[in-house]
Formats: sequence, C-alpha cells, structure tokens
Amino acid sequence: MGKVAEEDKVIKKTVKKGQITEFDNYLFHEGKNYNSYRFMGSHSVIEKRKRGVRFTVWAGKASMVYIVGDFSEFKPLEEYKMEKISDNGIWTIFIPGLKVGTKYKYYIVDEFKNRSFYKADPYALQSELRPNTASIVKEDIKFKWNDRKWINKRKRNNIYKSPINIYEVHLGSWKMCDDEFLSYKELAKRLTEYVLEMGYTHVELMPIMEHPLDKSWGYQSTGYYSVTSRYGNAEDLKELINELHKNDIGVILDWVPGHFCKDSHGLYMFDGSPTYEYEEGWKAENKGWGTSNFDLGKPEVRSFLISNAFYWIREFHIDGLRVDAVSNIIYLNYGRNDGDWLPNIYGGNECLEGTSFLKELNRAVFSEFENIIMVAEESTSWPNVTMPIENGGLGFNFKWNMGWMNDTLKYVEIDPIYRKYHHNNMTFSMMYNYSENFILPISHDEVVHGKKSLVDKMWGDYWNKFAGLRLYLAYMIGHPGKKLLFMGSEFGQFIEWRDYEELEWKLIDKFSMHNKMLQYTKNLNKFYKKNNALWELDYNPEGFKWIDADNKDQSIFTFIRKGEKEKDTLIFICNFTPNVYYDFKIGVPYLADYKEVFNSDDKEYGGSGQIMDQILVAEDKEYNNMPYCIKIKVPPMGASILGIDKFNKLTVKNKNIIE
Repeated sequence: MGKVAEEDKVIKKTVKKGQITEFDNYLFHEGKNYNSYRFMGSHSVIEKRKRGVRFTVWAGKASMVYIVGDFSEFKPLEEYKMEKISDNGIWTIFIPGLKVGTKYKYYIVDEFKNRSFYKADPYALQSELRPNTASIVKEDIKFKWNDRKWINKRKRNNIYKSPINIYEVHLGSWKMCDDEFLSYKELAKRLTEYVLEMGYTHVELMPIMEHPLDKSWGYQSTGYYSVTSRYGNAEDLKELINELHKNDIGVILDWVPGHFCKDSHGLYMFDGSPTYEYEEGWKAENKGWGTSNFDLGKPEVRSFLISNAFYWIREFHIDGLRVDAVSNIIYLNYGRNDGDWLPNIYGGNECLEGTSFLKELNRAVFSEFENIIMVAEESTSWPNVTMPIENGGLGFNFKWNMGWMNDTLKYVEIDPIYRKYHHNNMTFSMMYNYSENFILPISHDEVVHGKKSLVDKMWGDYWNKFAGLRLYLAYMIGHPGKKLLFMGSEFGQFIEWRDYEELEWKLIDKFSMHNKMLQYTKNLNKFYKKNNALWELDYNPEGFKWIDADNKDQSIFTFIRKGEKEKDTLIFICNFTPNVYYDFKIGVPYLADYKEVFNSDDKEYGGSGQIMDQILVAEDKEYNNMPYCIKIKVPPMGASILGIDKFNKLTVKNKNIIE
C-alpha cells in the first residue's frame, strides 16, 4: 500500500463525523486530507450529551467569521461567532439545539475588518433551490443500496477489454413533465428503462452539483458537495444511481475541478481575498468562460477537490468521473493571448501545479477505489494523458479523442463529390490511435451554438442525412475506442439541443424515419455489446487492421476488427457516397464463408434495402494485401458488416484457428 493510501487509512481511523482532529487539520493544510467533507461543513452531532450542529469552514485571511441562519434572522450575532482553531484559518462552532433542515450561511469579515460577505458553505451537503442561495443542514440518512452485484462485477471487469458505450444526458432537458423537470425519482424509472432498452452500457450525467444558472449546464458550480436541488435531494439521486446499477448500467459524473463561477455567495474571493482561486490576477481570471480558476497548487484547494472526488465515488457509488476542461488545467496559456500569461519557472507554458494536481488526484482515486473510470476531456496533443504516473503520464485511464471527432464531423458535411480530397480525415486517427486509451465522443458540445444537430450535419437531402447518420454511427462503432453519444442523436433530432426544453420525442411517433433511426441505434448498440471484436482489443494494435484505407476515389473504407478469438472477426465496408457497387472485391484474412451480420441500408432502418442475404465464399486469391478475397454488394451511403459463417477445414487445420 502506497503512502497516499496509508495516510487515508489513518484518516479513517481518526475522523468522527463533524469532528476535526489535529491530524486532520495537519493533513488538510498539507493538501492530503481526502476525506475533509467528513468534518468540514455542517454536521448534526451530539457533543457533551447535547444534540446540535457543528459548523466548520476554512477562511484563511478572515478576521472574524459568524454563522448566520434562519435561527438568527441571518444577522451576525456575538453568540454565533466562530472560533479560529488553526493558524491557517479553520473556524468552527457547535450550536446546541439546531435541527436538520436549518438554513445557514457564513458571515465573513475580511482581514482588514472593513468588508463583510455572506457566503454559502463550500462543503454544504444540501443547498436551497435557485434563486435562493443558503446552505441547509442535511440529515444523515443511511441509504439502502441494492447494487452489490454491480459493484462486484465492476471490480472484476477489465474495463479496457469490456464494452463501454456511454449515453450522455442532461437531466433537466432529457424529458420533462408539463415543462417541469423530472425528479431523480422519476428519472430512476424512466431513464433506466430507456437506457436499458437502448442497449447503452453507461450513462454520463452532465454536472449535477449545485449551480445558480441553468444555462451553465452545471459547469459553473457553487456547491461542489450539494446535489442540485432542481431534481430532488441526495437520497433521490442515490435512488437513480441504484436503479441504474441494478440494471447493469454504469454511471459517470461530469466533474469540473478547473474553474468555478463568480457568483457572490460562492467560492469567489471567499474570505475577502483570493482563497480558492489564484492570487495572481491573470492566472485566476478565466475570461473565456467568465469564471475563476482554482489555485491547484494551494494545499487546502487540493484537499477540497480530491475529497470531493472521493465523496461522489464513495457516497454515491459513482463508477467514474469525466474531468472537464483538462487543457485549462495543464496549460498556462489556454484561452489566453500572447502577453496575457507568464511562463513557468522553466520557461514553458505548462501549468506545473495543474499537472501535479491531476497526478495526485488519479493516484489517490486509484489507490482507494477499484476499477474506477477517470476520463480526461483534453483537446490538445499533450502526451501520455492515459499513461501511468510512474511512466511519466497524467494517470487517467481514458481520454476523449477530440481529433477523431473534429476530423470525422468535418468530413460528413462535405459533398461526396469532394470527399476524396479529404479522405485522410477518416483515416488519420489510426496514425495515433494507440498513443492513448481513447473514447470517441459525440457530446453536447457538438450539437449547440450553431453547430447543428448530428443528423443535420450530414450532407444531402432528408434521406441522405439519415443514411449518413446511420453510416457515421456504424463507422464509430467499428473504430477502436470506447463510445459516447449525446442524447437526441440516437433518433436524429433535427434541431440543436436546447437546455430549456425536452428532446423532440414527438418526432419518433410522428415521422417513421425518426422511429427507424431509434430502432437502428438500439440494434447497433446491442450488436456492439454482443460482439467481442468491437471492444476486446480496443487498445491493442492486433484488434484493428485496414483492408483498404486508400480508396479515396470511391470514398470506401474497409477494415477488420478482431477479438481474442479469430472466429469473432468482423469486416467493415463503409461507403460514404450515394453510389451502389456490385461485385465489389475486397481482401479477407481467412479462407472462410462469410455472411452479412449488419447493414445500415436495411429497409427496416429507412435504407434502400441493398443487403446481402447469401453466403459469401472466399477465393484463394490475394487482394488488398490480404491472402484471400470475396465479392460483395456495397450499399449506398451505408455500412455493411461481415462475420465469419464457418472456416474452411484446411484453414482450421493450417492456421490453428481459435474456436
């Protein structure tokens, strides 16, 4: 057991709810207390045989701190003045008689005693529904989890060799009822049933931490430990997660440790001076998002954030965190013009404390929890994001492949006549594919702000747009790497995502093409889960091989996906033009009988019906640098996937085929 885990083990022995020991205090100010939520904030406790609430807050440069609330009409009274118990600014008070549900804030006086502020509790476990901003003393309810089977399965799984197909969801706009949000409890039934039926393996929830502005989508938070009250309380969220787990669906949370919003009741200038943010103005200011950047080199900030990661994973049984805007954390000049930033001590643009924080975060999480997914949303070519820390990496186990996403989305918007001039947009990703453990993301960011919905990005008329979407999703499923798709894309919603209204579910019943698109995505997802070749060797070069990557004149891409057994081999033929090809020859790896196992052009899905229902017998002739070949029919703007029906007896004997 490493040093991090040893320290955490000691913390567990010493911490009692709401109480802070000298050791806790020491580790907190060292940036090593990964369980600080257990004593910071408000806790209903018994002290000296009296039931009440213990409040503890860090306000390093404050001269005075009061606890105010509905018990004092939110006025700073002398009897509620907090005691400073740490030279580094830990303040605490026990108030007997206070009950669960009490609303409160901190009234903080700055170091010069000339300004005061009302601040919500950074460690609050519950907050008021916006636009109100008070923190709430939360009842400590023992939730009855029923997901042991899922947790044990997760611990056993090799996540790199398992299917991961993620459905990204914004809870407020997935579905509504009379223009009102669904509750976590309602979502527990409806969302779980839908995701299960659609065949996704995981749900990724856009941030559900408390945030004041709906339009920030949760990416500008004030309550890192508070479940957003828009949809219910913490126990309700646990019910949603529990239900997903009981149905073998993993849950990933979007998490934002790089920056926070500047709302006056939040973390910004918490004690009247830079507290959670950098002291250097240029470093603290995030002009692009109108937010403030966390000072990730400050020990107390590290304790706050890593403890927060532990909180969601431990208390809510979360299976992984998607870490937002990693580029903003690791680069000093991210989103800044020349002259707006200063280099590090070595003269580079790397943010040394940012990279150090990410390594410490991943080291701590993987030391404490088994088979957790830590995903970096990182948009540059920073090397070794998913390499182990001891090998010079940042220590994540997955990274979003933004290059693949950008290249392929540019390609599908181009008229097929000109696609041959942009052929490498679809093939270039395989040049660097094994440099990281990639997830292929089609996220919310790609269907807002004038970028058009996914189906509307596709070239052509109505039919070709849906054909293009089916083809694109098939190509995505065939490409190595785990998958992520944002809600609404699965049935071809035409308008961009709108956070203030539900998805256009009415289209599914009103128009057959949307209904068929939904059925297509469902079948494709289930095909993905069923076929080992599509995920077993995602990060092993043996799992993918081009048959023909260079057919730019016809814009046809043919490749092989393999699992650990040859019999699981699949062959993809993806035609990005509206032309049909008959007797089209391709190379194949085995002397075998092949059959079509999936076709995006099936009439069932709204296609033209150019399918192959006959067995394809391989010829003993080399082609495309393959030892054998077959002749096939290639559907227009479509993907055909072939599997092995049976091996030639001679092949089995000579090739030692693994059955």
